[in-house]
Amino acid sequence: MAGAPRRERLVIGHGHQHGHVHGGPSARAGLRHRHRLVWALVLVGGFLGVELAAAVVSNSLALGSDVGHMFGDVTGLALALAAVQLAERHAARGDAGRHTFGLYRLEIIGAFVNSLLLVGVAVWLVVEAVSRLGEPPQVMGGWMVVAAAGGLVVNVAAFLVLRPGAAESLNVKAASVEVLADLVGSVAALAAGVAVWSTGAHWVDAAVGGLVGLWILPRAVGLGRQATRILLQSAPGHLDVAELQRSLEGLEGVREVHDLHVWTLTSEMESLSAHLVLDEGAELHDVLDRARDLLRGEWGIAHATLQVEPADHEGCDQVGW
Repeated sequence: MAGAPRRERLVIGHGHQHGHVHGGPSARAGLRHRHRLVWALVLVGGFLGVELAAAVVSNSLALGSDVGHMFGDVTGLALALAAVQLAERHAARGDAGRHTFGLYRLEIIGAFVNSLLLVGVAVWLVVEAVSRLGEPPQVMGGWMVVAAAGGLVVNVAAFLVLRPGAAESLNVKAASVEVLADLVGSVAALAAGVAVWSTGAHWVDAAVGGLVGLWILPRAVGLGRQATRILLQSAPGHLDVAELQRSLEGLEGVREVHDLHVWTLTSEMESLSAHLVLDEGAELHDVLDRARDLLRGEWGIAHATLQVEPADHEGCDQVGW
């Protein structure tokens, strides 16, 4: 219609973010190192049953705490592997019509469930430790030493398997950090086993089990809080949204910014949408280039959808929900 204000939309950073959803650098790195995730999962998951049996036979709470933490590792490794597999399957099927953001949110849902399980394990360890400290039960220190030493070897082996891929893939890096953290539980269980075996101080087992539970609890709660923020589509905690809006409004040619939304799709993948009201006479392409460079360079946001509006356009700043 003649004289009608022209409105344009442009997705900035399209090539970069298209790669994220359909097998970009991070996804390709995950695929290249997928076998490392598989081997680590086989190592840790295979030994999990052995250590669980040893914990039951030895009646050791310290070993039980290591089993709980190792279970969290197995879940984390499985989630990392599933994220790589789903990203590949989504790209191969070309299912963008149904899942326009890919299937990355499944990783966050899994992380939330994992956090609930770990909180339950941690609380049980602390409660059980308190009950045992009053009257420490007999535990078999020899079994503790053997099983904890085996767990330590398995975690070291899994970490060495994952380490070469950690520099290229975020999924592999996260999995390697989880395995490395589990070394603490294995070392603690081994130390408790040596103490019980050499001195007969059975209370040490309960004390170490409770301490490991206290160590797991804040990490599990933190994981749950992060997952909840993402599932609620809250703005990333490290971003100041008001300052981000001011920086966009400070760009040459931009008069106003409204309807600004920033959210996290999955780990280290932030998205943004906003309406930019341009000064009269502002050059569209120049403004979009400056906005792209600002968001990528200063805010680390590579996927943004910007609706560009002329200064005399009305109504788009009135949100109905």
